[in-house]
Amino acid sequence: MASNMDREMILADFQACTGIENIDEAITLLEQNNWDLVAAINGVIPQENGILQSDYGGETLQGPAYGPTNHPTASSSTPSSSSAFRHVVPSRQIVERQPRMLDFRVEYRDRNVDVVLEDSCTVGEIKHILENELQIPVSKMLLKGWKTGDVDDSTVLKTLHLPKNNSLYVLTPDLPPPSSSNSGALQESLNQNFMLIITHREVQREYNLNFSGSSTIQEVKRNVYDLTSIPVRHQLWEGWPPSATDDSMTLAASGLTYPCHRLTVGRRSSPAQTGEQSEEQCTDVHMVSDSDGDDFEDATEFGVDDGEMFGMASSALRKSPMMPENAENEGDALLQFTAEFSSRYGDCHPVYFIGSLEAAFQEAFYGKARDRKLLAIYLHHDESVLTNVFCSQMLCAESIVSYLSQNFITWAWDMTKEANRARFLTMCTRHFGSVVAQTIRTQKTDQFPLFLIIMGKRSSNEVLNVIQGNTTVDELMMRLMAAMEIFSAQQQEDIKDEDEREARENVKREQDEAYRISLEADRAKREAQEREQAEQFRLEQIRKEQEEEREAIRLSLEQSLPPEPKKESTESVSKLRIRTPSGEFFERRFLASSKLQVVFDFVASKGYPWEEFKLLGTFPRRDVTQLDPNKSLLEVKLYPQETLFLEAKE
Repeated sequence: MASNMDREMILADFQACTGIENIDEAITLLEQNNWDLVAAINGVIPQENGILQSDYGGETLQGPAYGPTNHPTASSSTPSSSSAFRHVVPSRQIVERQPRMLDFRVEYRDRNVDVVLEDSCTVGEIKHILENELQIPVSKMLLKGWKTGDVDDSTVLKTLHLPKNNSLYVLTPDLPPPSSSNSGALQESLNQNFMLIITHREVQREYNLNFSGSSTIQEVKRNVYDLTSIPVRHQLWEGWPPSATDDSMTLAASGLTYPCHRLTVGRRSSPAQTGEQSEEQCTDVHMVSDSDGDDFEDATEFGVDDGEMFGMASSALRKSPMMPENAENEGDALLQFTAEFSSRYGDCHPVYFIGSLEAAFQEAFYGKARDRKLLAIYLHHDESVLTNVFCSQMLCAESIVSYLSQNFITWAWDMTKEANRARFLTMCTRHFGSVVAQTIRTQKTDQFPLFLIIMGKRSSNEVLNVIQGNTTVDELMMRLMAAMEIFSAQQQEDIKDEDEREARENVKREQDEAYRISLEADRAKREAQEREQAEQFRLEQIRKEQEEEREAIRLSLEQSLPPEPKKESTESVSKLRIRTPSGEFFERRFLASSKLQVVFDFVASKGYPWEEFKLLGTFPRRDVTQLDPNKSLLEVKLYPQETLFLEAKE
């Protein structure tokens, strides 16, 4: 079994030969090959020709040949220690990297398709092969299951650093599901809850965990990590169904017994101790995981001290400062901080607020009481030996990331540069007071990074907790939850006060609205009355004008009438007796030679214009107003006397 020093040298030689800078990826590949340097290199860069020689057994092995490499670890070793890798003179034909053949098993509904192609091909070429096999258009196909995150069709496979055997699955959200009983049963299983009884082998403790059918095997493993502190990649399981071949598979599709299923988990032994037997066992019980977040959980098992390991990771990953010195704009500085943090520690990290500290206060403290959150300030320091451990294991733990995103606004600052440190201390004094600023100022470099928990109050901002970098995930979570309890109590009081204030304001608004409506109603009523009065006045004026006009016409007709003949007149005289609609009678004598129009004018002078009234005879009954008004009374037979009556026209 290789010693700790040998493993350190193997790791350095492996990185120098393969060009893999990512420490956790290099360790994983070596671990898969039981720290056999030659086998690990051949697994990454397989060759058809060339010879690799190993000093561990003195035997000559087929493999690629490389030239001399000056690596810091090799140069720092003692004279008696020789490298585990014997350098030979390179040959151009041997150094050139030959394409690797990759195997993919692609699952789609109830079908499995095996695809074999070179790592120089692209993801799009896999899709075109699947298009012919599955009869699914490439545009409707989503290829999932990649261990390195989302990829596109132009991604070259060798850039993903994939193992030889890979499992993928196809999703077709735009295509309707098949109308079969199996798909209906699977959909029903996705909505069911599974009770997993998980036994922790080492401590003989059982956990009863409920998961929905849509949860994945990977989610179960990560939850077990939170309970047992066994990293996902070190978990050794028993009891999974044979069909559960991929961590991305849902529990509903994995073949678990419903509603209860028993599983056993333990810590996977070191590969150096168990050899090929461990590999076979892990394969049988389906427990080798490629979880990105757990690769450094047990670095001491590799015989490397935490400080040395993460010191190497820091020097390998640190390509640019987290934050520019003397940055004029805090938002731009935070953008660079977030980008650099992602490049060093991966995309699973807290969502850092992009903006000034004042803007973070505004976002966290000054909204509605129900929407307020705690403010977490992460103070980074590249020179601290705890930084990489804190960032990779604590700050990037999924449980911490999830809890922060739900309950906190997270703001960050880099304290490495003196100018940035001084700038933050000035901001700290302004917002939190000199006591907090002095506390941070006196922190030593190795006590960083710091995590400040801030709660906004009515009059000031209170620092609830200052968490130093030498903590654990559980302790960090407990302190975050303790701060959340204090904040929740204060938030409930604020919500109550805000609700009471809003209730008072609502009552006042309702009263003001009712008063406004009342005023509007009074004004509308007053305006309606004024309009009605104006209309009445207008109609009255029209009526008066019409009466005056009619009176003027009547007087004019009265004056234009010929004088009434006397009784003793020698001329022929016709006596007419006229009855009004009200029953009154009036009489007048007319010359028999007078025209009928004179009678009409006489009747109109009494207030009965012929346009509105008709004059009717009795025997025979006739409408006199229909006769020719230019004929004489004698001609129309209204002589010597006649009784007529007035009737209003319809």
